[in-house]
Amino acid sequence: MPSLQDPLVVITDLDGSLLDHHTYSWQPAEHWLEMLKANHIPLVFCSSKTAAEIEQLQISMGLSGSPFIAENGAVLRFHPDAQPDNIMEQRYGAIRALLERLREEKGFKFFGFGDVDEKVIGEWTGLSAQDAVLAQRREASEAFIWRDSDERMAEFAACLAAADLAITQGGRFYHIMSKNSSKGAAVQRLMELYRQRDGRQWLSLGLGDGPNDIPMLNAVDYAVIIRGYSKTPVDVSAQQHYVYRTSAFGPEGWSEGMEHFITSA
Repeated sequence: MPSLQDPLVVITDLDGSLLDHHTYSWQPAEHWLEMLKANHIPLVFCSSKTAAEIEQLQISMGLSGSPFIAENGAVLRFHPDAQPDNIMEQRYGAIRALLERLREEKGFKFFGFGDVDEKVIGEWTGLSAQDAVLAQRREASEAFIWRDSDERMAEFAACLAAADLAITQGGRFYHIMSKNSSKGAAVQRLMELYRQRDGRQWLSLGLGDGPNDIPMLNAVDYAVIIRGYSKTPVDVSAQQHYVYRTSAFGPEGWSEGMEHFITSA
């Protein structure tokens, strides 16, 4: 088990994990956040949220300048003043153009963030108008609600695959992004950057609650599957030996997972 003295990176999903699914509160995990800060253990957000949303959240939690992974792995920022690490393959504008063409030609029924205003996004998510605007500042993926059949979803996914795009399912929305982008690929790149920086053999602990977290949980040394609300099971690779499933939801479950794995707390 890792300790607070090890070179450890904690990589966490946000909505439904560190943040409560309904209230977006992280306060039940505050003890552990302070513990990580006191021991200089990096806390890396790995989320479907946009970079703009994550940067604002980092400010409110006193974590400005920390590395983060946004838009389900489509964006990785390791240094606060740098451009996103070169993971993105297709920009948001190109993805939106394809979606609009597919909807016009084939009649698929869906609503993306690019189709509505911040008021509607606020209704979908419970976000304030200001935060909903930040959620629209997308760089390399689209979040959407599907209003069609399962059969049509399979056809839609095939059309996207032909354009080198893929769908992943989050806690509230589906997400479209380049097929080679994922939370797992971004985590692997992140850990390479940490090891290149100082030569130490950094360990990784990941925490998530949804199907889109599976690539991240498969890429870390220790995985916490937080009890969530998704109907899709969250199952990690058989090769992942260090896995813990929490009984609690959200930040309470997050703290439960940290307590299970990290010693000397």
